[in-house]
Amino acid sequence: MLDDLDRRIIAATQTGLPLTPRPYHALADTLGVPAQEVMDRLRAMQARGVVRRIGAVPNHYALGWRANGMSVWDVADSRVADLGPRVGALDFVSHCYRRPRHLPLWPYNLFAMVHGRGRDEVEEKAARIAALLGPASRAHEVLYSTRILKKTGLRIAA
Repeated sequence: MLDDLDRRIIAATQTGLPLTPRPYHALADTLGVPAQEVMDRLRAMQARGVVRRIGAVPNHYALGWRANGMSVWDVADSRVADLGPRVGALDFVSHCYRRPRHLPLWPYNLFAMVHGRGRDEVEEKAARIAALLGPASRAHEVLYSTRILKKTGLRIAA
């Protein structure tokens, strides 16, 4: 259960923290509570799974990354648990996850999103993933974004 202050903290942070040297203090001032209470409550909500993570979400388009490629891989199911985290640890993979196959049309079970300044850069990064996977990868494709449909997470009302 969330009490009123937890809900107000979530509502105040769901579009981002204040861009100041001490964002939790600025948030606390806005909410009229001590900064330590804001930080303690956010930690507690994270521990309970109410808040999954607190982190920066850069706008990759504003940073010059114009090509977005979801690389999809056909990897033996027995190897995904071992290889997936290795792909996800690559510094150019923004997120990596396993999904079920939908045979015969969709043989891919490992997904890794990469961004680049252009498609050539995305292809080079996909080649690096292919080298890491080696013969464990039976096939792959890179699916490119053509437009942004949504750039926000779940929002709750205060």
